[in-house]
Amino acid sequence: MRRFTLFLRSLSFFLAMLVFTPVWTLACFLAAPLPYHQRYYITSRWNATVIWLAKVICGIRYQIKGAENFPDSPAIVLSKHQSAWETIFLLYQLPRPLVFVFKKELLSIPFFGWALGLLKMIPIDRSLGVRAFRHVITEGKKRLNDGLWIIMFPEGTRTAVGQQGEYKGGGTRLAHATNTVIVPIAVNSGECWPKDSFIKKPGLITVSVGPPIAPQGRTHEELMTLVENWIEGEMRLISPHAYPPAPEASR
Repeated sequence: MRRFTLFLRSLSFFLAMLVFTPVWTLACFLAAPLPYHQRYYITSRWNATVIWLAKVICGIRYQIKGAENFPDSPAIVLSKHQSAWETIFLLYQLPRPLVFVFKKELLSIPFFGWALGLLKMIPIDRSLGVRAFRHVITEGKKRLNDGLWIIMFPEGTRTAVGQQGEYKGGGTRLAHATNTVIVPIAVNSGECWPKDSFIKKPGLITVSVGPPIAPQGRTHEELMTLVENWIEGEMRLISPHAYPPAPEASR
């Protein structure tokens, strides 16, 4: 019975998004001539609405820890990635407009991709390899100079609850090249919005923001180690039940 109830709530949530998204896309196109911050705000209303619908229909609540760690300066955000929830949530909740680095194929998604193309994101062609990263560096410098924040998911893809992917150095290389602080974020969204699952589960998602990590005097490898250690350590604090207990030290 509970499974059926969760399905009905998830279906209602999906249908509500289906109805709202085309209307939102039209509003985004109408807002295209406006200054960027106004255009970004209007576009992010889809994100705010989806998070609200998830709360009202599916019972997915959230809390933010460490919001005082957000700097009032250019920053590169490196976040844990368990589900689509954080890609939606962070875009409208962070203090400055975000620039996502993503594969260019997302721009082809009807409605969502079209609206995304109106923002100053950084789509890349992964088949270009090193040239793709050079593009990220060039465009990233421009976005940071415009006062925007860049967000990347160092694991590259979503990971299941309690799992850890391979941390890649693109974000720390960008921080090193642009001399920009990194803000690490741990989030346990997969517990309510599981990876590759239609069913959404009620519960409380914790978004934990770590202290900024400065690149000065550190290699990008050292930066990556600091980011990985903080995020994965924090994940074990906000979702202790999802990780095996640490082995006891031998006497």
